[in-house]
Amino acid sequence: MSARFRSSNVVVITGASSGIGRSTALAFARKGARLVLAARKKEKLDSLARECAGIGSE
Repeated sequence: MSARFRSSNVVVITGASSGIGRSTALAFARKGARLVLAARKKEKLDSLARECAGIGSE
């Protein structure tokens, strides 16, 4: 089965403040995805959210 990504999709990423979660969030942000980010480290999560918004993600 082949999955297609559309910029109207909402992507939920847990563990988004570092590592694979962070990289995944940035990759989807570059594609214009609407992101829901979750992590335990609020400061890092806030920083990532600003970075993703700067790239063009919601």
